[in-house]
Amino acid sequence: MSSPAAPAASYSTLRLAPGDVLIRQGEPGGTLYVLEEGELGVVRDGVDIATVSRPFSVVGEMSVVLGTPTSATVKARQPSTVRVFADARSTLSQDADFAFRIAYLMACRLDATSSLLVEQARKHGGKPEGDVFSRILSAAFRD
Repeated sequence: MSSPAAPAASYSTLRLAPGDVLIRQGEPGGTLYVLEEGELGVVRDGVDIATVSRPFSVVGEMSVVLGTPTSATVKARQPSTVRVFADARSTLSQDADFAFRIAYLMACRLDATSSLLVEQARKHGGKPEGDVFSRILSAAFRD
């Protein structure tokens, strides 16, 4: 599969200096960002959860797809350039190929997360009832 953000070339560009906030946790979502270059840090509830540095990586997709406030704060760690989809939900509803690419990206992230959770559960002797790993896996796969 080619880059999940191939159509991004036709959207606006935003340049960020180190420390600039791209997304603030809890604010209304709706905008999707595609990293062209640089490095972004993702923080949720005060915990660093990811570093995004691969070109064509996408941030902001969860709030767009779920229609919820943003779930994390995203800041530039280095000078960075992103492509901006200001009305991403509309873009996704009108461009099936782009929507599939975002769905593919989200499925890959869920697969990687669940694999890490299983690995951690095995290191800690399985998943007894009430265990944090069991709770996380249950939350990840509920309808």
